[in-house]
Amino acid sequence: MKLFNQFFKYLPTFLLSLALAIAVWVSAVTANDPIEVRTYPYPITIEYVGLDPAMIANTQESRSLTLRLSAPRSVWEKLTQEQVSVRAFIYLSGLSSGQYTLPVQVQIDKAPVRIVSYSPQTLSIQLDELATETLPIGVVQRGEPAIGYDAGIPSLSVDRATISGPKSVVERVKTLRVVIDLNKAVETITRNLAVQAVDENGLLVSNLTISPAEITVVQPISQRGGYRNVVVKVVTTGQVASGYRLTSLTVSPPAVTVFASNPTLVENLPGYVETNPVDLNGITDDLEVRVALNLPEGITVVGDQTVSVIVGVSAIEGSVTLSDLPIEVINLNPEFSAQLAPKTATIILSGPLPTLDNLKPGEVRVVVDLEGVTPGTYKLVPRVEVLVESLRVESILPNSIEVIVTKGTPTPRPPGR
Repeated sequence: MKLFNQFFKYLPTFLLSLALAIAVWVSAVTANDPIEVRTYPYPITIEYVGLDPAMIANTQESRSLTLRLSAPRSVWEKLTQEQVSVRAFIYLSGLSSGQYTLPVQVQIDKAPVRIVSYSPQTLSIQLDELATETLPIGVVQRGEPAIGYDAGIPSLSVDRATISGPKSVVERVKTLRVVIDLNKAVETITRNLAVQAVDENGLLVSNLTISPAEITVVQPISQRGGYRNVVVKVVTTGQVASGYRLTSLTVSPPAVTVFASNPTLVENLPGYVETNPVDLNGITDDLEVRVALNLPEGITVVGDQTVSVIVGVSAIEGSVTLSDLPIEVINLNPEFSAQLAPKTATIILSGPLPTLDNLKPGEVRVVVDLEGVTPGTYKLVPRVEVLVESLRVESILPNSIEVIVTKGTPTPRPPGR
């Protein structure tokens, strides 16, 4: 009994010591492995658990969960480096069709971890019966083939498709279709086209799975009797001006559709029709003209009766050597004089022959710029100034000259000396 009394006498002291020891231990552990509050860095998608296979769940809200956790730094390293299992889910077991707002539950496969907050905490779900239906696929043709062409009956790689989804959505579908563009087509079209589900108003119905989602459509395009596509051949007369050459001759459109009430007439064409002659005589620049076609009797052009002919013309290139051109001094201080060695240069120019043939004195000059130059001896590069834009300087000889600048102006020599 005495021992028992002594135990109770010292129990408060023992408990206080134990609490202090635990506090010291916790403090030591916390100092080495502090608690941190962070946002979980990886995406978490809210899962559906217990969904009846005959049902389908839809939500207009985001299924992405944002999660903040409190955990020691060492645990955070495992959460981020090992990507331990963090799940978010809602239970759908035993639920029938209807609209529900259900709590989101979070499960973390690691300890010690405390959930600080997460969002969203609830999710609004629409449950519907899963419905499936198989419907024929129709073809909607947009636009018209080119004039003189007809669209035949299209063929489909698959003529029926299965749609699946919420029963209420499946019931809205009136037809399945593919849409093909025939605008100005002149040959058979083969396309891979997406299958579309539409309601009775022709509006697209979404939130469905369509299988197959895409099919191949072959749309025959054939030319009517009496029509034919032929290329356009340009006929020219005359020659471009002397010193120029013909660089290109193009026609737009390059082919036209012709028609004859007697199909034999178009069948007997050689595959082309000619233009009326385009006169090239003496032209020195590019030319664009509209010309009529020279058609056999009984044949007409479908559409525009003329074509555009574009003629490309450029000058024939050549070169010329200009020898002993005097080198001029510019921007020299009037108190100085300059002696050049040599005093002339040879220039090689290239460009259109007609321009070279008509080059006039003064249109090419060689200068040496002495602005800011003080007395002394210099090696300078002369500059060629060409007043005709189409000419190019190929070389200058010499490419540098000696210039001696002195004070005072040189004494002019007497005439005849």
